[in-house]
Amino acid sequence: MLNRTLLTTWVWLIALSGASALAAFVATQGGDRRVTGTIVICLALIKARAILSRYLGLAQAPGWLSGFVWAIGAFGVLIIGLYLIAGAF
Repeated sequence: MLNRTLLTTWVWLIALSGASALAAFVATQGGDRRVTGTIVICLALIKARAILSRYLGLAQAPGWLSGFVWAIGAFGVLIIGLYLIAGAF
């Protein structure tokens, strides 16, 4: 039997991957690479949350999900900050 929640999450992950590819394409056509990189990192963070909540089942454990989301969010902010600082040089 097909699990509708997992299928919906899978479709969202495919759509987010497509959005990342589109953002990368825009960067190759002369778009601002700092903005594109930030968008791609944010999309990756959204995908990570979807995987944690749906595929790993942390939606049933909101405390754990919240902790992981905070940790991944902090890591994402750090990565974006380092990416933007490196792009300034």
